[in-house]
Amino acid sequence: MFTLKNIIEDGISAYILADENSKTNIKVLPSCGAILQSFNIVQHDTLINIIDNDINVGVFEASVASAGFKSCKLSPFACRVNKAKYKFADKIYTIKKFVLNENALHGLLYDAPFSIKNCQADEDKAIITLYHKYRGEDDGYPFCYDCTITYKLEKGNTLTLITEINNKTNGMIPMQDGWHPYFTFGGVIDDLQLEFQSKELLECNDALIPTGKLLLYTEFIALKKIGNTIFDNCFTINFAECQPLCVVRDSNKKMQLEIYPGKNYPYLQIYTPPHRKSIAIENLSAAPDAFNNGMGLITLQAGEKAIFETTYKISLLE
Repeated sequence: MFTLKNIIEDGISAYILADENSKTNIKVLPSCGAILQSFNIVQHDTLINIIDNDINVGVFEASVASAGFKSCKLSPFACRVNKAKYKFADKIYTIKKFVLNENALHGLLYDAPFSIKNCQADEDKAIITLYHKYRGEDDGYPFCYDCTITYKLEKGNTLTLITEINNKTNGMIPMQDGWHPYFTFGGVIDDLQLEFQSKELLECNDALIPTGKLLLYTEFIALKKIGNTIFDNCFTINFAECQPLCVVRDSNKKMQLEIYPGKNYPYLQIYTPPHRKSIAIENLSAAPDAFNNGMGLITLQAGEKAIFETTYKISLLE
């Protein structure tokens, strides 16, 4: 049996989707960028949250960027836009919302309030669907679109995220989608094992802007201890391999996170923060700076929709 309830914490409305049998649950904050604040499972009567999300929700808009954009929706672009500028339909646009070291970062919806579109729970699942209507508030992206995010919790500690983008502009719009979760098992990531199916690393310059070159990379195509590896890189996903296409395993706790991206997410961005208590693994529909390099960039016609989907599963190995 699955349940869905609304609670108020620190003055913020939160929705908890739960599997009452396994006690697995997630917490979503619609007014705080529709972020996933927790993904909890029970192991040996202990509740473990695999989402690193210590953002102060009481001052969410002021703290979300400094906290690292944890769990944020990346839309209508992900990662970086070089010099915060791009050309589309013979016109040059300059993004204003968040610029660091001259580059625009992480889209325009990371702190946007989302509204509730649908909630339901039954014997097999719990679902919440949220939406935000973007109407060209940033001069650098003067287009209109609706962003709908669905969280679906199912049996087997399985969470699916579905994002639907609907172009509400009279003409074409450029679009990229992504999500920015940080995962943790409670210790340092050096002790974890990582595997992701990719044979190519996107070469980037010092500003982390892709150069256009793809480099051979096979370091983690089988489970391997992360150790002191530092990531701030984007990889192509090899969909010829079997799912899951990314695994993070804690051998000591005998549990692992499995990621099953849809083919609409052909890129994987991985980042290890300096504190090394979590690892960001980001499914992306296009490469960083896609608004300029076109790598994976989607162009939506007026009224056209695009759907992006990925599934996360926590498996207990004992």
